[in-house]
Amino acid sequence: MSKIAAIVTDLVEDVEYTSPIAALKEAGHQVVTISFAGKKVVTGKHGTKIKIDQAINDVKPADFDAILIPGGFSPDQLRADEKFVDFVKEFLLADKPTFAICHGPQLFIQTGLVKGRTMTAFKTVKPDLYYAGAKVKDQPVVIDDQLITSRTPADLPKFNQAILAAL
Repeated sequence: MSKIAAIVTDLVEDVEYTSPIAALKEAGHQVVTISFAGKKVVTGKHGTKIKIDQAINDVKPADFDAILIPGGFSPDQLRADEKFVDFVKEFLLADKPTFAICHGPQLFIQTGLVKGRTMTAFKTVKPDLYYAGAKVKDQPVVIDDQLITSRTPADLPKFNQAILAAL
């Protein structure tokens, strides 16, 4: 089974982390939750406590088969740190399965690798993707090769199904 990196910090949209993680683990995949150095636990927007397995300083993309980027306010914080941007960039460059929901695609903008890619995101992120050169669609799940994006928690059943199929 696959080893998946899930990158998060405080104020992640709880269910956009917990739902895909549960689906991945139930399917037999290993998930490693990654955050800033020194973070042992992060707290979601709605109070969910999430145990951090490793710091971004201690991991490398080559150790993982795929990456998951949940939404909420977490991606905006992560994209301010070059370590997270570079980590995500490696998955896109290697064409590894890359999954993001809601505000998660904000990290793709920072990589400079969205031009010509087709994706979706939360309504306030869609214009940013468009101006960065992405082809933006308004549908529950958008699959562009190994890049799978989704819009909101309402889309989680289809998002989870798509990421499991990709693995």
